[in-house]
Amino acid sequence: MSTKLNLVLIFGGKSGEHAVSLLSASSVLNALDHEKYNIFQVGITREGRWTFAKNTLEAFEHGQAESLNEAFILARNEVPYLYELIDEKLHQVTQVDIVFPILHGTFGEDGTIQGLFEIQNCAYVGAGVLASSVAMDKALAKDVVSKAGIPVLPYRIFSRRQIENDVLNVMEEVEAISAYPVFVKPANLGSSVGISKVKDHSQLLDALKLAARYDRRVLVERGVDAREIEISVLGNEEIIVSQPGEIVPGDEFYTYKDKYHSGDPETAIPAPLPEQVSEQLRTWAVQTFRAIDGAGLARVDFLLDKNTGKAWFNEINTMPGFTQISMYSKLLLHSGIEYKQLIDRLIELGLERKAEQVRTIRKFEVDNE
Repeated sequence: MSTKLNLVLIFGGKSGEHAVSLLSASSVLNALDHEKYNIFQVGITREGRWTFAKNTLEAFEHGQAESLNEAFILARNEVPYLYELIDEKLHQVTQVDIVFPILHGTFGEDGTIQGLFEIQNCAYVGAGVLASSVAMDKALAKDVVSKAGIPVLPYRIFSRRQIENDVLNVMEEVEAISAYPVFVKPANLGSSVGISKVKDHSQLLDALKLAARYDRRVLVERGVDAREIEISVLGNEEIIVSQPGEIVPGDEFYTYKDKYHSGDPETAIPAPLPEQVSEQLRTWAVQTFRAIDGAGLARVDFLLDKNTGKAWFNEINTMPGFTQISMYSKLLLHSGIEYKQLIDRLIELGLERKAEQVRTIRKFEVDNE
């Protein structure tokens, strides 16, 4: 009998970060230990169609996803299975021991697919429904984190409808938040997609419209001349927290191009910080992770004012970029955790979290005596 785990690697997705997901999935697939895992590749198209084949990722990379059969994860007698649709009939592929969702952004990192895994009784890597959804919404995350006593920059949220129907009033409200510059961001997206640094009134309208293309909620916050500090967190109850790392952007902020198309971005690990500041940020990273009920992994990002040294929470990512050159992986490598070890540990943490959930009683009976 095989002792290998049946692991379903899921990537792609209905997200502006679809292409980023494929990059991360390629790194994970190359690093997974075939002696430990039977690996099954499931790709989700930009339209939301689940697909399966032996080499699903390769098909996605070559634009051939539409030729693949549809895939489903369904539980039977509380045991999850992967199925493939062939000639309009479901064929069982494998029992699923754990899912590794390398999905960034909406419909992947926001709690929606985590809810599906919960319903189908799947063990899975990463944060649960609550942590995923809270972290995904930048404004909601700031609300939760600020209640934990961690400072955040002044911000406002505007809806797409407000921007479309009353943009002049929105612009007035933006300018009441802060002097320029301000940052305009989709509230529920990552990888710097749709983010603009707005330096004056003439740039604001286009920035609002751009962000509203990617989300129905748009976050506007005060801009600061800041250093970008990132910290990796790994664990469930017992947490490993990395030393802070610093991104040195090639642009005015850490853009999508910087992250994924300019090669290995310039970083400093550990970041050159006074020990007291470093320890404060590490403490805040753990507090942030616990405040949202994080699990598995997260990268917590802070802004450090270049002039005053004051720090603010920026955001937390529950499925950060996951290539070998991504900051999350590099920070933990500095802590002595190799990429392959990191992947194994995340799978262990997913199984550990599932075992903890199994302990929860779902049935209550009244004692009539």
